[in-house]
Amino acid sequence: MNALTEDEQLDNLKSFTKKYGSAAVSGVLIALIAFFGWNYWQNKKHHRLQNETARVQQLIDQAQSAAGDTKAYTQLAPIADTVFKKAPDSAQAIQAQFVMAKVAFDQGNYAAAERELKKVQASKVDDEGLLQLVNLRLAYAQTAQKKYDDALKTLDLVTVDAFKASADEARGDIFVAKNDMANAKKVYQSAWDATIARKQERQILQIKLESVGVLVDDQNIERPILKTQVDES
Repeated sequence: MNALTEDEQLDNLKSFTKKYGSAAVSGVLIALIAFFGWNYWQNKKHHRLQNETARVQQLIDQAQSAAGDTKAYTQLAPIADTVFKKAPDSAQAIQAQFVMAKVAFDQGNYAAAERELKKVQASKVDDEGLLQLVNLRLAYAQTAQKKYDDALKTLDLVTVDAFKASADEARGDIFVAKNDMANAKKVYQSAWDATIARKQERQILQIKLESVGVLVDDQNIERPILKTQVDES
């Protein structure tokens, strides 16, 4: 197989991005994180603040019904604000901001998504997993605005092992955007190793690895073959 230059590898990744859409890929990740965050919280069985719990459910239902409505963010903001003001350091407040950030993100209003998540970034909620999710989602909102250095700093706050693969994959996306292919390979590889260890789905990550020159001949192998297409000579 002929060696590919860095420019050819970058073109490969751009073709992937063009086909799937960088916003669409990030949107899928945001949706998955939002879903995971909701179920994580539910599984923790927090029974306090029942009124705010009901408001969060109302917010989620209305957000789903208003998908595609350009006025959704403005219409839903009062509900989220009520939840936040009533209990700013609660899991319910974080979930409300998750919903608002996703609505803003889907409308391409990444600055608003960042603003919503920063409201709860310093939350004193006794739930480390939710705080990790806040920082992951915040990093994606910052990346969408090309605030790459800010996003990398935000990802440094993601320290729980369960979120390592997601954080490293996000770092890889940022390094690709910065045309830093060497670091992109390194963190994508780290994400792959963590993903394999946890037996998680990895098809998109596999595509990203191959796009930066790391060949994965079989998605069922225990780790990718580190045979790079780059001519190092």
